[in-house]
Amino acid sequence: MEQEKFMKIAVAEAKKAAAAGEVPIGACIVADGKVIARAHNTRETKKNALHHAELLAIDKACKKLGGWRLFMCDIYVTLEPCPMCAGAIVNSRIKHVYFGAKDKKAGAFGSKFDMNEMGLNHIPKITSGVLCDECQSLLTDFFKGLREIKK
Repeated sequence: MEQEKFMKIAVAEAKKAAAAGEVPIGACIVADGKVIARAHNTRETKKNALHHAELLAIDKACKKLGGWRLFMCDIYVTLEPCPMCAGAIVNSRIKHVYFGAKDKKAGAFGSKFDMNEMGLNHIPKITSGVLCDECQSLLTDFFKGLREIKK
């Protein structure tokens, strides 16, 4: 299935984040069936609150396409976007958001609240649960490992 193919790329990015000691979240952006950008969290290594996987991928996609309107693009992300990333997705006009695991603490496309119910000028289509178990396991294993280190 095409959704799983692209989510596996986001998962590979999340694994890069984990290997660097970052929360394992990865994203990729697809246009016309081709990956045009991919990224993973670098908040800790770059010491920058804006370095979420989605924002970095959106930045790369804008540079690649030469504009800020990504209306022909889909984004695949391993964890439901937070409010900041959901806002960037809406503002960049991304067509479709596919995410793996839900984020009950900060998910902005249905878990904590739904950005699409805010009456904004763009409403992306949302598909959740793509490779959900694998995406959730990355996060669970990462935080379990951190707790064991602290013991």
